[in-house]
Amino acid sequence: MLTFAQKTSQVLLHMVVAFGVTYGFTGSLAVGGLAAVVEPICNVLVLPLHDRAWGRLRRRLARAGGGIRGMGQPSAGQVMATGQVMAAGSTPA
Repeated sequence: MLTFAQKTSQVLLHMVVAFGVTYGFTGSLAVGGLAAVVEPICNVLVLPLHDRAWGRLRRRLARAGGGIRGMGQPSAGQVMATGQVMAAGSTPA
């Protein structure tokens, strides 16, 4: 039940954002309303393709024994979100 509520909330959020942005740019309630309906439908159609592409990329990287840099801990000398620079072999505080 909670998952259904969360998904419904996400769809409504998409609709409100699409309406607000489109109305803000065009000043048209009709165009904003159209965008509020069309945008979530497009997301539903495109999201599975996006997930499938990322799944293929992950499988390809797993077969090659590689990974995506930046998906784990920052590398040596990489700037952390706090603005600190990590030294080689150190871990985030």
